[in-house]
Amino acid sequence: MPLLELRDVDSFYGSVQALKGLTLHVDEHEIVTLLGANGAGKSTTLRTISGLNTAARGEITFKGTRIDRLTPETIVRLGIAHVPEGRRIFPGLTVTENILLGASSRPGLKRSAMMDEVEQMFGIFPDLKRLEGALGWSLSGGQQQMLAVARGLMAQPRLLLLDEPSLGLAPIVVQALFAVIRQIRERGTTILLVEQNANMALSVADRGYVLETGSLTVEGSPKELLGNEDVRAAYLGGRREKPLTTSA
Repeated sequence: MPLLELRDVDSFYGSVQALKGLTLHVDEHEIVTLLGANGAGKSTTLRTISGLNTAARGEITFKGTRIDRLTPETIVRLGIAHVPEGRRIFPGLTVTENILLGASSRPGLKRSAMMDEVEQMFGIFPDLKRLEGALGWSLSGGQQQMLAVARGLMAQPRLLLLDEPSLGLAPIVVQALFAVIRQIRERGTTILLVEQNANMALSVADRGYVLETGSLTVEGSPKELLGNEDVRAAYLGGRREKPLTTSA
């Protein structure tokens, strides 16, 4: 049984259909990446999984349980954490306070246990340790992204949804961030990654899906996607003149 499965999911923004019969799955301990141009439906997919958007049709299951009619708060408690595009940290709170907020979905957790887990986050993100008392607004873009991921991990998710984590970051920071993503998977967390940097995404992923205008067009292993001429032309450099063709 997949850890996460979407079956024939439609989702709308008002009258505009953003997802069209989307079917995909994520297995335990995988990193799966969603590739596609702006407006392809990648972020909408994550928002629909986490309950921020409503699936108009189809089913979403997590650990075999249907979740597409649950509230975002309930979905977080079940074990899905969503790190949205744009980081969305709290600028007037310190680094430590921002991280602690990630444990808010775990009522009853003692303060001492939370602080122990904050120290674990500092072990994963050592650059944040020296900034633990700094306010969120004073951090660089890369530091804010690390902070957003650390906050998400404080929910102790089985599945982490990452939306465009490299957006706006310098190449050296992107390299460091993706090293952390590998480390998170090694710790046992499954990851569904939305990323426009296709080369970096495929360098860490076990499988990938390509979306165009809300529909799945191509899926496969990184090797298969890198060898697909249409995918290479569209997302790894070059141009193409026709839509992607569906392949296994």
